Amino acid sequence: MPPRLNLRDNYQQLVDEAAEAGLTYLVCASTPVATLDEISKSIEVFQKTGEACKKAKIGFAYHNHATEFDAVEGGKPPYELILSQTDKDLVTMELDLAWATKAGKDPVELFKQHPGRFPLWHVKDIKQDLKTLTEVGNGVVDFKHAFAAAQTAGLKYFFVEQDMAPEPIGNITTSYQNLSKLLS
Repeated sequence: MPPRLNLRDNYQQLVDEAAEAGLTYLVCASTPVATLDEISKSIEVFQKTGEACKKAKIGFAYHNHATEFDAVEGGKPPYELILSQTDKDLVTMELDLAWATKAGKDPVELFKQHPGRFPLWHVKDIKQDLKTLTEVGNGVVDFKHAFAAAQTAGLKYFFVEQDMAPEPIGNITTSYQNLSKLLS
């Protein structure tokens, strides 16, 4: 198995490969955010990667989980630091609506605070317990509210996702049907 590449050590190679493959975006799915030092290093990597992506004529985005909304030393959440300390023209977000909801964040408020910064969304739902993922439309994420603000967000693409779906075909079918009703 080939070595696992990462943006910190291999950002240019990953950008080049993404551009060569014809991708529209290169997305970072995870980064260390437990300390201010880790966040600072991640921001530096995001900026460099965003610059390389811009030169390659593709976008760069960061995908969140719930932990990015937890305050770290200094009292600020990593997500807020990433948004405020990166160039909006180089670093955008792939907002996971379920994880933002789990963290108590209103996606529309994020869109209003950082308009145009959210071209990608993971459309995923979570039950009332805020622990159990479920089909889109069967949980507590307010999709109508989010999609009504798609233009403010800068939405270009969304991806329906359900982590660890117990019945993948049935689960995606239910999500598709529920989302179709919500968006009609």
